[in-house]
Amino acid sequence: MTIHVDLTRREAVARRSGALAPTCRGLNFYSLDQSLRDLLPHYMEAPLLAHLSPHLAELGELAGGRLHDLSDQAERHQPVLHPRDGYGRDEEWIEYHPAYREMESIAFGKFGMHAMCNRAGVMGWPAPMPPLAKYVFHYLFAQAEFGLLCPVNLTDSSSELVRRFGNDELRQRYLDRMWSQDPATLFKCAQFMTEKTGGSDVGAGELLAVRDGKDWKLWGEKWFCSNVDAELAVLLARPEGAVAGGRGLGLFLMPKVLPDGRRNSYRIMRLKDKLGSRTMASGEIVFEGAVAHQLGELDQGLKHMLVMVNSSRVSHLARAAGMMRRCLNEAMIAARHRNAFGRAVIDHPLMRRQLLKLMVPTEQALSALLYAATSSDKVLRLLTPIAKYRACRDNVTVATGAMEARGGNGYIEDWPNARLIRDAHLGLLWEGTSNINALDAVQRAVGKVRGHEALRDDLGRQLEDTAGMPGQFRTRLSGALTDAMRFAEEVAADPENERFCRIAAGKLYHATTAALLASEGTRLGQAGGDARRLLLSRFVLEHRLAEHSQANLQAQRWENEAIDLLLGDAPVTMSQAAALVQG
Repeated sequence: MTIHVDLTRREAVARRSGALAPTCRGLNFYSLDQSLRDLLPHYMEAPLLAHLSPHLAELGELAGGRLHDLSDQAERHQPVLHPRDGYGRDEEWIEYHPAYREMESIAFGKFGMHAMCNRAGVMGWPAPMPPLAKYVFHYLFAQAEFGLLCPVNLTDSSSELVRRFGNDELRQRYLDRMWSQDPATLFKCAQFMTEKTGGSDVGAGELLAVRDGKDWKLWGEKWFCSNVDAELAVLLARPEGAVAGGRGLGLFLMPKVLPDGRRNSYRIMRLKDKLGSRTMASGEIVFEGAVAHQLGELDQGLKHMLVMVNSSRVSHLARAAGMMRRCLNEAMIAARHRNAFGRAVIDHPLMRRQLLKLMVPTEQALSALLYAATSSDKVLRLLTPIAKYRACRDNVTVATGAMEARGGNGYIEDWPNARLIRDAHLGLLWEGTSNINALDAVQRAVGKVRGHEALRDDLGRQLEDTAGMPGQFRTRLSGALTDAMRFAEEVAADPENERFCRIAAGKLYHATTAALLASEGTRLGQAGGDARRLLLSRFVLEHRLAEHSQANLQAQRWENEAIDLLLGDAPVTMSQAAALVQG
């Protein structure tokens, strides 16, 4: 009996619990990310990187610690809509848990992620920073908290709409407050885009704008409103008498509170009960003559809004890349600390192959992000929709694979995987579904504005300028790019080929990232660093771009050595990588 009791004592239970694999909680997500730290010197100017490195390390520590815990608390205590104030007045307000407010102080206050590219002085830098800076912060932040990045991005990108298309009065009234890091003066922003009648077909929207002196009054409703109680909102509405479709939409800025202190005439009807992104309040709005200010030309509203959409798509790429990194790290730590059938899970060949299937799209997304953050507008015209399309889809697959790597615990809400899966799915919907992004990439970016030519030329120059890349592999990459571009042109040439747009967009993404990985890996390897990205490039070519993987086992034997190198801690030398990609 004594022996049996010993099996149930607290000490015995704790001993058995020690067999469970840990999570990444407590790690520094920046220090852990060797890929990011290797690549940043090749994409970011040295003085800025030197200045930001301590801040990135601080965010990495927060993401694995305090921010991680705050995000869990805010997830469990979601926003609550109160329809009236304590005096019975129809002043609906949203109650947030203190954990969410503290996360806001980290994102908006401490790091100024919404303002760092818009004004000087954020984190002590004497000028506005390049887009790369904010997207790296988004990438790290997303590994702990996904939902709050929506208000951060909306405040940033909406301020660009006000700066570009607002009149002097609007710019003077709002921009400084939209770029403030002081919670007492900050004006956060929302986006109210979708209507019941429209969905992805934004041009079907019915929200009516009626002229009222120099401003407008809005009548109708919006169905999906992100950051629903923000101080400002940008939205599309149809001016009274305007034509149907997208050409009849105007872009407007709507304040929550009017200059005289009165609450504007719109109602938050309810909050959405969402699958993921639960920390951020999304809701439904009814407009009862709400005052709004015109931004830009009335018949250019949809075109103006696309400035924001394109920026948000890169933000979604950053979030997808960051979340995939978190998922990969969770899978790796679980596989290294779990034992099954007498050895660590990571030592089983099938699991090693599965970990590579998580690693490859994760590293593709990081390359795509850093490239997008430093590319010209001409390159971005195609790069943005193909990266948003493919990386967000990969995020779902990687999140699911990481859950499987952890096993049954991954399905339990005490562990991080279930939430990572829920949040990953939202990337498929925000700023255009997979179909919308694929159509935009192929039919418009390729078919109408020849956007693939700028991307092709830029990648071609990178391949030619990368000294030391194995010649046969360089030729293979060039051929893959040529084939992907040609296929996209063929699909774009005939509307009957619409059903192939997703295939074409995927090919463009894989060919692009294969070229980027090879160039990055070669440059790093030639400098005496880690050339593993060159190996990853071959995996992209053979497992993601090729229509069928090699069924010949002998032809795939190179993978065993490559997988051992990629799952190991030691840097891959240039000679090792070159030998394997030429095989």
